[in-house]
Amino acid sequence: MEEIEKAPAKINLCLNVLNKRADGYHDMEMIMTPIDLNDRLTFSLLDREIRVDSKSSSMPLNEKNIVYKTADLLRKKYGVKKGVSIYIDKAIPIAAGLGGGSSDAAATLRALNRLWNLDLSLDELSETGEEIGADVPFCVYNQTAYVTGKGENVLPIRPFPFAWVIIAKPPKGISSWTVFKDLNISALPVYPIDKLRSAVEDNDFNECVKHTGNALESEAIKQNPLTGELKDKMLEFGAETALMSGTGPTVYGLTQNYNKANRIVNGLKGFCKDVFLVRTIN
Repeated sequence: MEEIEKAPAKINLCLNVLNKRADGYHDMEMIMTPIDLNDRLTFSLLDREIRVDSKSSSMPLNEKNIVYKTADLLRKKYGVKKGVSIYIDKAIPIAAGLGGGSSDAAATLRALNRLWNLDLSLDELSETGEEIGADVPFCVYNQTAYVTGKGENVLPIRPFPFAWVIIAKPPKGISSWTVFKDLNISALPVYPIDKLRSAVEDNDFNECVKHTGNALESEAIKQNPLTGELKDKMLEFGAETALMSGTGPTVYGLTQNYNKANRIVNGLKGFCKDVFLVRTIN
C-alpha cells in the first residue's frame, strides 16, 4: 500500500511582528499562500520501522529529519503499531524561507492519516503539527490563510488571485533564530494586513500588491545584502511587488503577465543561480 503527497512551498504576502512571548516565540500576524513549487513524498507501509530516504544530500535522513520526527510523533500520539518508509523528492530549496521542511511535515501528517487509517480532521492534524514547527499548521491546511500567534491559529480565506511567482534564492541561507535574536520590535514597520485581506477576498490582484510587506526584511537584509539586491532587481525588471518570504533569504516577485515573468527570470539569472517561475495555487 502506497500514498503520494505533494508538499507545496509557501510565501508570506504580509508579515507583522506584534510582540515577544514568554515562551521565546513571537506573536505575529501573517497572510500566507501556497505556490506550485512542490516536494513530492511517497509513503509505503512497513511493519514497525520508520525509514526516510532521498537523493538530496542537504538534509539528514535519520531521526533528526523533520519528516521522521513527524511520523514518530504521530505514531506515539495515537498508538500506531505500523511503520512507514518515506521517500522525499526534494525541489524546494532548504533554509530558504519557503517552508519546505514544514510543508514536508504537513504532507507526512496528511498522508499517514490515510495510510494508518487514523481518520483525523485537518484541525486535529494541525494541532499535532503545532508540536513540530510554527509553520506546520498553515501547511496542513494548504491554502491561503490569515495566520496569528506563533503560527498555530490558521483561518483559511479565499485563494490568492492567480499570479506568476518568480522565486530567487541567494546561495547563502539564513537561520530563523538569527533574524529574531536581537529584533527591536518597536522599530519594525507595520503593514496594512486588513487591506490585503480584503483585497484577497475581493480577488483583486492589483489591490493586493499595494499592501504586501514583511517586517523582517530589513533585519534579514543586514545579514544577507543579496536579498535586498534581488528585491530591487525584481522591481526594476517589472514585478508588481517583490518581497522576502518568511525569514529569508528568498525573494519572490508577482505579476499576472507571463511574458513579463519570463523577462524577470532571465534578468535575475545573472545575479542568482536558484531562480524558479511557478504560479499561485487557486
